[in-house]
Amino acid sequence: MARQPTRALSLVRLRNLLPVAADGLRAADLPQRIGDAIRKQQDDSERLIGWIQLLVVITFGTLYALTPKTFTSAAKFAPVPYALAAYFGFTLLRLVLAYRGRLADWLLSLSVVVDMTLLLGLIWSFHLQYNQPPSFYLKAPTLLYVFIFIALRALRFEARFVIMSGLVAAVGWGCMIAYVVVAEPGNPMITRNYVTYLTSNSILLGAEFDKIISIVVVTLILALAIYRARRLLVRAVAAGAAQRDLARFFAPEIAARITAAEQQVKAGEGELRDAAILTTDIRGFTRLAQRLAPNEVIALLTEYQARICPIIYRHGGSVDKFLGDGILATFGAAIPSETYAADALATADAVIAEGMAWAEERRAAGHEPLAIAASATTGRVVFGAVGDEARLEYTVIGDAVNLAAKLDKHSKVEHARGLTTAETHALAVAQGYRPPAARPVRAARHVEGVATPVDIVVLAES
Repeated sequence: MARQPTRALSLVRLRNLLPVAADGLRAADLPQRIGDAIRKQQDDSERLIGWIQLLVVITFGTLYALTPKTFTSAAKFAPVPYALAAYFGFTLLRLVLAYRGRLADWLLSLSVVVDMTLLLGLIWSFHLQYNQPPSFYLKAPTLLYVFIFIALRALRFEARFVIMSGLVAAVGWGCMIAYVVVAEPGNPMITRNYVTYLTSNSILLGAEFDKIISIVVVTLILALAIYRARRLLVRAVAAGAAQRDLARFFAPEIAARITAAEQQVKAGEGELRDAAILTTDIRGFTRLAQRLAPNEVIALLTEYQARICPIIYRHGGSVDKFLGDGILATFGAAIPSETYAADALATADAVIAEGMAWAEERRAAGHEPLAIAASATTGRVVFGAVGDEARLEYTVIGDAVNLAAKLDKHSKVEHARGLTTAETHALAVAQGYRPPAARPVRAARHVEGVATPVDIVVLAES
């Protein structure tokens, strides 16, 4: 097994990926892949907004069609159907564009203006429809719908569109108040009497300003909430991206330990576990690598790892590290298991079978066949982080790890593709492992580097 480290990574640096740009609020300030994830969520939100707007206009139209009309048949102007039709058309167009691609900022801004303009224009038309003075429309409860349109903008998680929506509503209502004052010379409709205001078409300027203040305050509160939620969204997306990155270098359960840790991972933090250790490598890889071009060596390793790693994961194992052509995997270390020995031997059997199939495929393709060897041991190990503050690595330490490496070398002496200790084999059987065939114990074998003889079991002959 070639022992050149290929997976020396810094947990400190990788963990620091979590808060990357988490305090930034614009996707443009983030790494491209994180910004793209933010923008995708915003695109999905725009489609959701479009569907809600479409539902709102359909609801309004249905209610208008079913509700008895309170204005007389002599009314010359009935703007509601036209306003609803215009808004339906614009909403449908906006929804189609949202599904075809990302909506530009100018279109989103236009949508905000159109929403409020159509709503306020509809309210303004009430005094014409009901043949009343302009102050009549200031009493319309339809004004409450502005809060629906403001709240819709919150779905995008961008405070600027919430603020824009609120400002357009506040300015629009201010203009409608000014129109009432200007349209009625001498201001005969303005009153300071609250009862008169409630029981007539008179207007109370303080009450109208209260409406504007309510719109502005609600907008600011909602914008602040969105601003804070946006920070959490960015942090969540960055954390998710970091965890996916970690999972590419570490087993998923180790990546989860790093990202979910309440405090920064430090060297010297370890746990004692009963675990199984599995090592695999390619026989004759060092000799073969000397004859291949560098890119061919990497391509060969990539194909080998792509075949073996899924087998390890499928049986509940964790890849601890890659050592050249070697793979060190653990069972029951990262996550405690009651079947760690059985899982390790089942993995070893599957790895050896996969190696034989790979050799046949290479032979059929005219390439040199390669043999994959696997060795497994069990014992008490320490699982934790080692290194210094600049560079950490999660790993396992213990006699079982050392013995697995020594068995890997000794398998050549035994002319075997797979070895394990008799103790590990018996433990695996007790945990539910069923060997594919009877395997005799080779007692008291002298393994280089081991002080006492070892009883071993051959998993597969060479």
